[in-house]
Amino acid sequence: MSQFVTFTLGGSLYGVAVTRVQEALRAHTRTRVPLAPVGVAGLVNLRGQVVLTVDLRARLGLEPLAEGAEPMMVVVQVAGEPVSLLVDEIGDVVDVGPEAFEPPPDTLDVNLRSVILGAYKLDHDLLLVLDVDAAAAA
Repeated sequence: MSQFVTFTLGGSLYGVAVTRVQEALRAHTRTRVPLAPVGVAGLVNLRGQVVLTVDLRARLGLEPLAEGAEPMMVVVQVAGEPVSLLVDEIGDVVDVGPEAFEPPPDTLDVNLRSVILGAYKLDHDLLLVLDVDAAAAA
């Protein structure tokens, strides 16, 4: 069995291995980084530590979050450092067995294929497993 922290983004369900997640919380005030690549939303101060924030909507070519809607943050470990991923909503921790795993669907958008490790068929949804290393790369 594998455990994933789930979140939604643009109406789709994504998951990150629970071992990679440091914490999930409401979005903090971000400081913009001049000339940063698309997808870099800025830097946040997390209890005295400066953390890079990646806007997954921009990174994956999705429309920006609706005006006035506040994203959530999933703080993950990438190369031993925390990176904050902006998501629409935090979900639950789910347990899935290896028999439900499949390679990334052929129907995935080209922007998604590079950051999805595979998919798990759940009872009423499809859980796309995010490659946090690839998603955090600017």
